[in-house]
Amino acid sequence: MLPNVDSIVARLRLKQLRLLIALDEHGSLHRAADQMALTQPGATKALREIEATFGATLFTRSQQGIQPNELGRCVIRYARLIHMDVAHLREEMEGILQGSGGRLAVGAITGAVSGVLVDALTRLRERQPTLTVEVVEDTSARLLALLDQGRLDLAICRTTVAQQPDHYDYVELSDEPLAIVASPLHRLAKARKVKLADLAKSRWIVYPSIMPLRGLFEREFKEAGLSVPSHPIETASTITTVLMLQRDPTLVSLMPRDMAALLADHGLARPLAIEVRSRTEPYGIVTRRGSVLSPAARLMIDELT
Repeated sequence: MLPNVDSIVARLRLKQLRLLIALDEHGSLHRAADQMALTQPGATKALREIEATFGATLFTRSQQGIQPNELGRCVIRYARLIHMDVAHLREEMEGILQGSGGRLAVGAITGAVSGVLVDALTRLRERQPTLTVEVVEDTSARLLALLDQGRLDLAICRTTVAQQPDHYDYVELSDEPLAIVASPLHRLAKARKVKLADLAKSRWIVYPSIMPLRGLFEREFKEAGLSVPSHPIETASTITTVLMLQRDPTLVSLMPRDMAALLADHGLARPLAIEVRSRTEPYGIVTRRGSVLSPAARLMIDELT
């Protein structure tokens, strides 16, 4: 049986986590010991202490070296996360001491990236040029999960996908107008007017079923009395969508209008002359309810609002 959390926290040391990372990187107790400035007996003793802390064997020893088993890979993954968090902690503390705001981790859905995030981030960087920023683009569900784990300071997304939306503070920012885009070489790219029926038999690039935009896509066809196109390509990646449109000029895709306009400005895609009648849910700034925001997060919210 694994020890309880209190027991692990009481016995585990940060230097031990660094040893686990070194063992994973080198596959050798001797080389890991050299990196950590330990003797090999000292590294062996430290590894025994780590395994005793978790109550499990974490590595397989052989003549070829030392390799983590499944439990070991799990522990190493979290060791890397903790090590990274400590590095981010120091970075943020240094930034606060220097008056620069430190470090910011912000997540956004695709429509919000081009819609509000990039402009706000540009203004923030002008105010705080030494600020370190991590941007995560993903679905609302995944961004909320990262927010819950403390991996993000704030997210720009929707809370309606959450099982418990009241766990978050939410400030509405904008809706997400949509466009249907295709390659500039698509047969309807220069048409003055396009009907949804004209695209009913096209191959589509669509968002995954867990995303609200997928439901909107299907509703658009059903309300027009048309069958939902079959065998689509599913992706939430704008890069994948753009590359697929470039490779196959018969494909079409539904995406946020701001992103469609950006792609059109660079000749990468062309919005078709058709109005998407269905409306999306607004998105907004999401933070964990009751959390204390960092100075950088507060500055970011100021720029967004």
